[in-house]
Parts: sequence; C-alpha cells; structure tokens
Amino acid sequence: MNFPHATAIVTLLALLAYVWMGVRVGAARRTSGIDAPAMSGDPMLERYLRVQGNTLEWLPIFLGSLWLFAHYWGDLPAAILGLVWIVGRVLYALGYSAAADKRELGFMVQLVATAVLLFGALGKAVLVMLG
Repeated sequence: MNFPHATAIVTLLALLAYVWMGVRVGAARRTSGIDAPAMSGDPMLERYLRVQGNTLEWLPIFLGSLWLFAHYWGDLPAAILGLVWIVGRVLYALGYSAAADKRELGFMVQLVATAVLLFGALGKAVLVMLG
C-alpha cells in the first residue's frame, strides 16, 4: 500500500481548521476585553470557546477513524470523508458563533462523517480478522 497522501493532507487541513478556531478565540477575547484565564462573561467568547473545545473533543475520534479507514478502504475515500468532516466543523463553528441554536447542521454533518469513518473501519477490521 502506498502512503495515503490525500489522508495526510486532510489531516493537516483539519489541524489548520482547529488552529483557525483558536485564533478566533483570541480575537473574541480581544473584542470582549476578557483576558485569560477567564472563560466566561461574554456570550460570544463562550460560544467561540465551546466551538474550539468541542472540536478538540472530536479530533481524536475523527483522526483515529480517518487513518484506520484509509488503511482498510483506501486513501481517496478516507480523504473525501475527512473533507466532509472539516466542512461540518466549519459550518458548526460559523453557526455556533452566530447563535448557539445554529450549530446543529454542522454538528450533524461531522457526526455522520465520523460515524462512517469509525464504523467503516471497525467493520472492515472485523471482516479482515475473521478472514
């Protein structure tokens, strides 16, 4: 098997999306005037922090599933699903930043992408093991 270059690129793009979310937290801190270590006091800052925190919570599930899916199903299918995940996280970030009740579409997009990666990798691993 060749190295999964597309999956590597998507991994790096996902990490860059996470960096972008962190930069947005910093900008929200400046706008709100709330310095670290405070985490509350401005609804906008709190939403940006939740976007970043929730994304961090999903990254290990996504990245592990992405790479195992790439191993079992191939580089390109994994990369495409990884891009869907990134789009979902960006939609989530933009929606949640506007209002907490606007986060659902992006969350559902990334949830479906993660579920396909996770259960696709698990299912194929079990099939290969049972041989």
